[in-house]
Amino acid sequence: MNKILSLIFGVIVISNSIVSCQSNNSNQDFSITTNELKSLMESDTNLVILDVRTPQELLSELGQIEGVINIPVQILADHLSELEKYKNKNIAVICRSGNRSVYATQILLENGFKAKNVLGGMIEYNKQD
Repeated sequence: MNKILSLIFGVIVISNSIVSCQSNNSNQDFSITTNELKSLMESDTNLVILDVRTPQELLSELGQIEGVINIPVQILADHLSELEKYKNKNIAVICRSGNRSVYATQILLENGFKAKNVLGGMIEYNKQD
C-alpha cells in the first residue's frame, strides 16, 4: 500500500513539474526591457503605461514617464475598473526597480488585460542609453 501511495505521489509531483515548466514557457513574453518600452512608446500610440508606485514616489528623483496612469500596486486589485477601458490595449507596468510591477502584471493578466512587466523599472529606464 505504501509503495502505491509513493508511486501516486511521485506521479503527481512529476505532473506538477511538467505543468509548471509549460506555464513558464508560455510566459516568455511576460516582461519587456526598458529599451523595448521606449521603442513601444514611439511605435504604439495606444500603449498604456501603468506606474504602480505610490504617488509620493512619482515625485522622487526617479520622476515619472509623461502620461502614466498611477495606481499603486497595494490597491490595484480593488481599482481594476479604472483600467477597464484599456483592456484591449497593451499595458506596460512599471515601478521603481521591477519588483512590484511583476505582481501588478500578474494581477492584470489574471483579469484579462494585455500587460507586460518592465524589467528594472524606473531605475533602469533612467539610465543613459
